[in-house]
Amino acid sequence: MPRGMELRLLSGSANPGLAAAIADYLGIRLVEMELDKFSDGEIKVIVNESVRGADCFVIQSTCCPANDSLMELLIMIDALMRASADRITAVIPYFGYARQDRKTRGREPITAKLVANLLTTAKASRILTIDLHAGQIQGFFDLPVDHLSSVPLIADYFLARQLKDVVAISPDHGGILRTRQLAERLRVPIGIIDKRRPAPNVSDVMNIIGDVQGKTVVMVDDLIDTAGTVTQAAVALMNRGAVEVYAACTHPVLSGPALDRLQASPINETVVTDTIPLREDPSRSRVRVLSVAPLLGEAILRIHQDLSVSKLFS
Repeated sequence: MPRGMELRLLSGSANPGLAAAIADYLGIRLVEMELDKFSDGEIKVIVNESVRGADCFVIQSTCCPANDSLMELLIMIDALMRASADRITAVIPYFGYARQDRKTRGREPITAKLVANLLTTAKASRILTIDLHAGQIQGFFDLPVDHLSSVPLIADYFLARQLKDVVAISPDHGGILRTRQLAERLRVPIGIIDKRRPAPNVSDVMNIIGDVQGKTVVMVDDLIDTAGTVTQAAVALMNRGAVEVYAACTHPVLSGPALDRLQASPINETVVTDTIPLREDPSRSRVRVLSVAPLLGEAILRIHQDLSVSKLFS
């Protein structure tokens, strides 16, 4: 182990199932912690074991409740810093507040940069995350960021399905790179859905660029929130002559009417990962969950041993 540091794994309350799976992959146990709240709602964190001189990895998606999850992560990092941990890596499978990554009109915040500043101020040493909403968010940090992709995991799943006459579709222009990466692994053509978004969580499908007639469509995105975009797109694709439609994303935010919309849509199956825990039975809405625990576990091990993380992209 580098510099004699011991690898220590800690979990917040946002996704304990994923943290336990990562610990199983690494063959270690999670550090014992107390996560509670004071009567007024303030978050209380106590680390019940020594982490002095240790290489600590804190696993916490900043998912619903987003504000509590983010604040809990910051407090855990502060607790470890004050307990003299040697290095603190914030493992954030789902990096929330990333959808506001630039100003599109006057007087808008850039919350992705704000959260990056908060994590830096809390004294995180580095960040490990999966499929940021926009890749350039890596540049918002003044510390190392390891940005993983779930595309290989999703591609392996669809390759095993042995679907015929497949076309990979991006639900918007911003996801073209992700769709191209999936298409290259599946060795299929790509297409794009041209849409406009008149308001947050509201989208109108405008046009489909690419041939979907008689094809099996796989749509891929970084996240599905209310499922309005993906279900509208599925209807448009079927109307254009697609035989089957599958959807895939890394982060199943699935807020509000999302699961009901997926259940009522023509989508055969929605493939997601466990960066965010599902609040309901996924089978009800034909949702299939793939685990990113091995991916994150291997990345954690490589970071701890000062090995290349880019090997995981091959």
